[in-house]
Amino acid sequence: MRIRTHKRLWALGAAGFGLALAAGPAALAFEEAPMLQEKVKAGELPPVDERLPMNPLVLEVVEQTGEYGGTIRRAILGGGDQHNMVRTIGSDNIVRWDREWTEVRPNIAESWEVSEDASSFTFKLREGMRWSDGEPFTADDIVFWYEDVFLDTRLTPNKDSTFVGPDGPVEVRKIDDVTVEFDFRTPNGLFIQNLAYGFGYHPAAFPKHYLSQFHEKYNPDVQSLVDAEPAAADWIQLFNLKAGPMDTPLFWQNPDRPTLHAWHLTNAYGSTDRIVAERNPFYWKVDEAGQQLPYVDRITYDQVEDVETILLKAFNGEIDYMLRHLGRPANKAALTDNMDRGKYGFFDVGDLPANIMILMLNLNHKDPVKRQVINDKNFRVGLSHAVNRQEIIDLLYFGSGTPAQVAPREGSELYKEWYAKQFTEYDPDLANEFLDKAGLNERDSEGFRLGPNGERFTLVFLVADVFGLQYPDAMELIQGYAADVGLDIQVRATDRSRLIDLHTSNEQDAYLWNCSGGQADAYTTPICYVPIVSNSVSWAREWAAWGVDSNRGEEPPEAVKEIFAAYDEVKAASGPDELRERMQHVLDLSMEQFFTIGLVQNDPVFGIARANVRNVPNPLPIAGQLWFPAPYTAQIYFEGGDNLP
Repeated sequence: MRIRTHKRLWALGAAGFGLALAAGPAALAFEEAPMLQEKVKAGELPPVDERLPMNPLVLEVVEQTGEYGGTIRRAILGGGDQHNMVRTIGSDNIVRWDREWTEVRPNIAESWEVSEDASSFTFKLREGMRWSDGEPFTADDIVFWYEDVFLDTRLTPNKDSTFVGPDGPVEVRKIDDVTVEFDFRTPNGLFIQNLAYGFGYHPAAFPKHYLSQFHEKYNPDVQSLVDAEPAAADWIQLFNLKAGPMDTPLFWQNPDRPTLHAWHLTNAYGSTDRIVAERNPFYWKVDEAGQQLPYVDRITYDQVEDVETILLKAFNGEIDYMLRHLGRPANKAALTDNMDRGKYGFFDVGDLPANIMILMLNLNHKDPVKRQVINDKNFRVGLSHAVNRQEIIDLLYFGSGTPAQVAPREGSELYKEWYAKQFTEYDPDLANEFLDKAGLNERDSEGFRLGPNGERFTLVFLVADVFGLQYPDAMELIQGYAADVGLDIQVRATDRSRLIDLHTSNEQDAYLWNCSGGQADAYTTPICYVPIVSNSVSWAREWAAWGVDSNRGEEPPEAVKEIFAAYDEVKAASGPDELRERMQHVLDLSMEQFFTIGLVQNDPVFGIARANVRNVPNPLPIAGQLWFPAPYTAQIYFEGGDNLP
């Protein structure tokens, strides 16, 4: 690797770490799970040495080297709970964050080099690495994603900002079978960090040998496959069904799709009451003793109707490891009371996002009247002052949490008190004053405010019961606070999948959600500070599309253009001090615009692990697009002994 000046070291992450490991695995005598040994003996699999790459990744264990076998049992909600699987068996990116979330380390790529100006990045892949079906994984798979999926506007109309720089989309070039270059043509100092987060998974998630059959470029007879698929009208729909993004249900509804993850699905999400993921015999990581990972044979997800059913399963000892849906203050007392019965203990989770409850108003609304009102900052400030945040915290979260806007949290190097505290005072009189300033100063016979067109101004909030955050109950309270100041808010309950469909197609008035960006992830995933295309967050989707490609979406106002330009400057920063200074400028501009209305910053949450589940980190880092434990620790969990205090 070429030597860099100290000014560039911060951008390199841990590229050198991968080289330091290179000599380790070669000296190891590899071992495999008994269930795979049987398949080798039966001639169904090649020996483990032939299934691993030349330089497998060595993972450090948390407690001790593990034992093979067993099943980790979890639960999942139907319709839109795919991140339940993403966070446990998905999310192996080209590079990864270390377990403490302090530096970026090798993963699918065994090493990388960065140009002096941080505009191009060259990755060396692991020679001999294979997909879960045994076919080789090479630079051709990454080029397939780039040329035939990412650049094709029919398949990728909205390009993820991870792969778009100030000069437009990245250029990807194959150097040889195990070397690939990503070139942004201008500095992109945050690319390695972004690539290690959740949405950086795309380049290594599209197996060419499998998916090319659904692409017109490679299969002249693709129409026959379209005709055989009732849900597809053309090859584009067919391809999307078979190759949907991992953060959508489609990825998990195609168990035939090969993967690089530690486990692969044996049946489709939503097809049965139990989803089963079985170990990938070609997984490319080993422990320090040379044992091929993962330790656990399979992970199961019992599909249930509601969070209460998941709680009951935990009480009954039917959940082995889980934090999703369970780890919230409202559940702590009941889970504590049932610890002996369920034979589990607690672990801490550093889940500290920018805010856990945000009023996401659609600033790009298709209705001109609603757009005019929502885009008036006075309206958003008035609505903010109308909400009694402390009462929400006391009633729903037993006093656990802090009234706050969407902002970096105290302790972050980007924290400023005014970011978090502006407009958080519960003051109906002040709310009325600002709503009058927004032009909603006339009321109908029932006391509700009239819009600029003389008709009652009504906003419909979409709400899904997600994250264990009691959003439906919160929305009922918010509806009452709004009515007290003359705002008519209607609530439409839906499931997560339908909510995402509506807001990603720009069909919503508003909805309730959460947002990353409370810690170091403010630099890399500022999705509530800068309009960025996202499947989970939409408050200015048309501006976000324009920010990626000025020929798409809708040209934003000058103040928003200034924020886009300022964030481009963040990506081009030449060192950590300059990076922080430039990101602070982005936040100053964004907070002044007050795009979204935050309600609550949570206290740290928790998860549960059965007494015999080992190698569980405590605390577990997680925030927004840092999809833990999938990229690092899930593969080293194993069953054995008793870890209760």
